[in-house]
Amino acid sequence: MNLFLSIVAMTSSGQGTQGNPMGFFLPIILIFAIMYLLIFRPQAKKQKEHRRMLDDMQKGDRVVTAGGIYGTIAGIKEKEGIVILKIDNNVKIEITRSSIARTLTGSEQKK
Repeated sequence: MNLFLSIVAMTSSGQGTQGNPMGFFLPIILIFAIMYLLIFRPQAKKQKEHRRMLDDMQKGDRVVTAGGIYGTIAGIKEKEGIVILKIDNNVKIEITRSSIARTLTGSEQKK
């Protein structure tokens, strides 16, 4: 208890020594570095891959929408950002290009 009171008296009277300002900012810098490596960088990489997948889509690809609809691309309207998706015989729907979650690979297409 006496130690605590002496520390409080030293800091309040201004007789305490100044600490290194880098010692204060170092934990904050480390937190931001960890957040960048664990959160921001993987998310940016995932978005880049999704954008590349959307740019590489072409007619005839099997895709899954964000809503879970499986279909084949019947056409693409580039200017409007719309994809015409054939989901069954004589059934086509128009969806936004960004709502496509992924393209199906060879083994997934056979199902």
